[in-house]
Amino acid sequence: MTQIISGKEISEEIRSELKERVDALREEGGLVPGLAVVLVGEDPASQMYVGMKNRAAEALGIHSRQLTLPADTPEDELLGVVEGLNADPEIHGILVQLPLPDHIDEAKVIEAIDPAKDVDGFHPISVGRLQTGSGDFFAPATPAGVVEMLLRSGHDPAGKHVVVVGRSNIVGKPAAALLLRKAPGGNATVTVAHSRTPDLGAVTRTADILVVAMGRPESIGADMVAEGAVVIDVGTNRVDDASRERGYRVCGDVLFDEVKEKAAAISPVPGGVGPMTITMLLSNTVKSAETAAAEG
Repeated sequence: MTQIISGKEISEEIRSELKERVDALREEGGLVPGLAVVLVGEDPASQMYVGMKNRAAEALGIHSRQLTLPADTPEDELLGVVEGLNADPEIHGILVQLPLPDHIDEAKVIEAIDPAKDVDGFHPISVGRLQTGSGDFFAPATPAGVVEMLLRSGHDPAGKHVVVVGRSNIVGKPAAALLLRKAPGGNATVTVAHSRTPDLGAVTRTADILVVAMGRPESIGADMVAEGAVVIDVGTNRVDDASRERGYRVCGDVLFDEVKEKAAAISPVPGGVGPMTITMLLSNTVKSAETAAAEG
């Protein structure tokens, strides 16, 4: 019987552990982890996501501060907000919700965040430390969630051939780096493929573990997966569906019903990687607070 890897259940397990760590920080040193989320504009998807982050943080006892700025906020003003949060001792994690309006340079804003508070893991220093395995760093939340799902479901990547389908800076590249490193959750042999890989199926069929983050709805079928493979579907896509009351359905990059008959284990969409992303962001925030407490 195929194992369904529930990101929702694993997320709840991790949040229970985080709650204990948050309580310990408060009881031992009176420190409350603080997460600041900066939202520029009124993008509905971003607003919904930020709201979910705030509620999840508060449920764990993490202080959540939301700063909502108008869409026409000048770049310099946003940089000033980030500078203020960098200097605020009550804030241990800073997240600037992407995408930003076109007139703002996203790279400049990300680089302005103190790497010690970069809980999104997008700062060049964070990226460099992940790639080189040197120094402490925050791993981007979604790839970190993928690794936790594998470990906690009994599928340690060590010694396995992992194929990552997707090469984005947010998921594909950092996932490959995490799986390669000499650390728990790593030590895999990793191949990175993508939408322009010739005969993609020939590559994906070689995988013991297949991580799909291509952003193309239901593009990986059973004929592209090896018998007994473990499949983690990172994709979250909204596709039109006239049979649904809301007019659409949410699906992954994998044909779930078809692939689950062939895979040894598979994550669903929704309910798979999605819940893990916010959880790992909160984990990074608690880690930052613990570092601040240790440094006095």
